[in-house]
Amino acid sequence: MTLHKLTAGDGYTYLTRQVAAADSTERGYSSLGDYYAAKGESPGRWDGRGLESLGTTGVVTEKQMLNLFGLGIHPDAQRIQADLVAQGWSVPAAAAAARLGSPFPIYDGPVEWHERLAEAYGEWNVERGLPERARIPEEDRARIRTDLARVVFVEQHHREPDTEQELTGFLRRVSRPARSAVAGFDLTFSPVKSASTLWAVAPREISERIEAAPHAAVTATVGWLEREVGYTRVGTGGPAQVDTRGLVMARFTHRDSRAGDPDLHTHVAVSNKVQTLDGRWLALDARMLYRFNVAGSEYYNTALEAELSDRLGVTFTERSDKSEKRPVREITGVDPRLNQAWSSRAAAITRTTRELQNRFLADHGRVPTTVEMISLRQQANLSTRKPKHEPRSLNEQRAAWYDQAVQVLGGDRALADMIANVLSSEAEPGPVVDVPLLEDLAARTVETVAAHRAQWRASNVHAEALRVVRGRFTNPGQAARVAEAVTKDAPINKHTI
Repeated sequence: MTLHKLTAGDGYTYLTRQVAAADSTERGYSSLGDYYAAKGESPGRWDGRGLESLGTTGVVTEKQMLNLFGLGIHPDAQRIQADLVAQGWSVPAAAAAARLGSPFPIYDGPVEWHERLAEAYGEWNVERGLPERARIPEEDRARIRTDLARVVFVEQHHREPDTEQELTGFLRRVSRPARSAVAGFDLTFSPVKSASTLWAVAPREISERIEAAPHAAVTATVGWLEREVGYTRVGTGGPAQVDTRGLVMARFTHRDSRAGDPDLHTHVAVSNKVQTLDGRWLALDARMLYRFNVAGSEYYNTALEAELSDRLGVTFTERSDKSEKRPVREITGVDPRLNQAWSSRAAAITRTTRELQNRFLADHGRVPTTVEMISLRQQANLSTRKPKHEPRSLNEQRAAWYDQAVQVLGGDRALADMIANVLSSEAEPGPVVDVPLLEDLAARTVETVAAHRAQWRASNVHAEALRVVRGRFTNPGQAARVAEAVTKDAPINKHTI
């Protein structure tokens, strides 16, 4: 599970941009046939206990997303206002009734600079006979930014910059991102690659059962997070943390990556608006969400294993990958060649990061620091980012993925044998759960957390317990229950656990 901020305004639009349109006025599917034939992603669904006081349910519309995540008002604000005005309310009073606390603040930013820079990039490509949004080498991008900054500087100051330092400072100021209020948080749940791989090539009936597993795992995880992080703060400076009536969330399931590889993942947009028990709408205490980020990720991974094992009988094996800090567990029998072939986006980022790292070493005579490595990876992420491909139907995707899998594995028979082998694997009996086992797991959990965490927190203990337990139990459902036992009423230091 990854966590990113959603900014007010249009920060949410990537979640709805490729939702399939069933007709000219509403996005979504009207039948099972549409689900397989409609081009684009499935529509979002509302979720969370916080919806009870809003009365909003069902399919997420673009207008509702604009209201809640763009403006910070009730998802059905227009309907509410119209009903109240019809009852005799004044327009201002009706508008106030549709607000959810304070509106999002609006900040001015250097919008014109970014628009002109995008236009300059496009012109550079067009002049060379390339697509307008084609990737531009970093050296040329830097030159285009510098040339444009000089032009804009002269326009604003009616003179040339006195020094290169003055021009650099000006470029830094105009390039600064515009400030935006935080409208919510995008929790992205991505199963291990082998789960998406098997889902992409398995017979439809099996594929549907696989697809149901991450849906159930996400439901379990966001329900757990809602209980753990659903707080706000009150008082001057927010000294008191108080309970809320739950979270307001919109769930979107996407089927592929930006590169078109199978990637069955779920975005859960958590609204920054929460309601206190006495009815006030305030901001979510996001510190709790960040604190439980790792624990939520491990909770999802464990729940997903349990769901897939229960629904399909598959087993999991640790993947040997020295680049990972913790072992990654993949579905036993899924050919690693397919996982690798359908990880083109990650491979491109890794390859470009390595190139940038070598260039940094040559330029500076040293390896980059941790902070510099993060910056280099972000640069690689942006430089390899291609425009999102045109929407495809699930039928089109499955046909393309099947052909690709046959090519990678060497024939239809090889693919069929792989699927049969995965579904016929048998799990070994799990260990007996007793007090010595729980004590051993708790000790190992504390030891690992102590070695990797600067601060002791219950969320860290829980996350590591899930990792340790999942590696010891062949039945993921039992592993999840034992992990809960290990961390039940978990103290937050190794002396009292």
